[in-house]
Amino acid sequence: MSDQESSTSTSQTEGEVEGELDEEVDTEMEGEGENDSKHRDSPPLQMSSFSSTLRAVIRIKQKYQVLKMRRQEAEGNGALTGATGRTSPKIFTFDGTTPTALSVPQKKKRKRRRRVMYPNRGRRRAPPKPARSRAKYCLYLLFAIVFVQVYNAIENLDDHVLRYDLEGLDKTLRREVFGQQGAVEGLLSHLKEYLSTYVHNKPLVVSLHGPSGVGKSHLGRLLAGHFRSVVGETLVLQYYVLHHCPQEADALQCAQDLSALISEIVERAEEEEKIPLFIFDEAEHMHGEILDALLQLVSSKQSNEYLNAIYLFLSNLGHSHITKHMLHNSSSTSMAKSGRHSHFVKELTPILRNTLEKLHVLWTEADILPLGLLEKGQVMECFLDEMTREGFYPDHTNIERLAGEIEYYPEVGGHEYSQTGCKQVVAKVNLL
Repeated sequence: MSDQESSTSTSQTEGEVEGELDEEVDTEMEGEGENDSKHRDSPPLQMSSFSSTLRAVIRIKQKYQVLKMRRQEAEGNGALTGATGRTSPKIFTFDGTTPTALSVPQKKKRKRRRRVMYPNRGRRRAPPKPARSRAKYCLYLLFAIVFVQVYNAIENLDDHVLRYDLEGLDKTLRREVFGQQGAVEGLLSHLKEYLSTYVHNKPLVVSLHGPSGVGKSHLGRLLAGHFRSVVGETLVLQYYVLHHCPQEADALQCAQDLSALISEIVERAEEEEKIPLFIFDEAEHMHGEILDALLQLVSSKQSNEYLNAIYLFLSNLGHSHITKHMLHNSSSTSMAKSGRHSHFVKELTPILRNTLEKLHVLWTEADILPLGLLEKGQVMECFLDEMTREGFYPDHTNIERLAGEIEYYPEVGGHEYSQTGCKQVVAKVNLL
């Protein structure tokens, strides 16, 4: 019986196996029920009948387990081959035997997010990216070139000023010239501004005016000696009218000779790329023909050669205005002594210019610098310097005695000004 059922169960479907299993279980149960009724009606069972019943139950249980295993194997084969079998109630389990779990999951493609463009009135708005321009790099290159050119030009200007050693000239004038610190500062300012470059649109013309003995000729000698050491002997001219042209009848010829000499010096300086210096001492004695010739050279714009030159005029023209101003304005004089010469020059320059322009048009082209009177203490400094040069012992008592022999104006505002300045210092020291 078991062999026939096993052969037929392999060919049956899942539904037939289940139905057969149910029928066999029912028949077994009916047999057991009949046996139980028989046992109740019949006399007590024996040992042989009980063992046969137990074997039947065990055999049914084994057969049920074999059928259950076949059914599970059939279900698994059908799921792998894609065969459709009899539907059975689905039970939820966590086993990954579902077709979706066995299939290879496909990677989802991420959608590219579009940039959110906010409206004009929104809180944020993506600014447009500016396009790169190649002209910007050309502009940067142009800036660099201009910077290098300006830097080189500044260095060249410094080199040009260093050639004339204005710092050394400043120290020399402050040490050798007494009581004229304001005029010295003004003169050095004009020289530094003019000598900072080699190309000019007009020559530098400076006119120093002051009473006798205030140091005009001494200042001119110091300037001539300094420029001879830096530009050469041939590019410096000291012209004394009473020495070079003493006769008024020779004024026209002197003017022609002076013009030719200045032209020669200027041409030589142009070849050497230097600026010459022309000093005219005692300009109050210069004749009209000489002043006219100098005016043509100073205001000439025919060529650049005559524009690169320095003209220095030393005279006592307007000395009466300077003396009167200082005697009536002692406060302005004290300001000039302390180094603040601007107030002194500002008041005297218009007065001197009006007086000089009436004499000749040449003074309209010049920068005027007045030199003030010297006080008694400054005259004593002149005596000390001269005695040191001559080798005398600088006795203060002797210096004060010599300074007292000089004539002075009446004391004004606590200041005692000399009438002759330091003009008599050399003569008195030579008498020692």
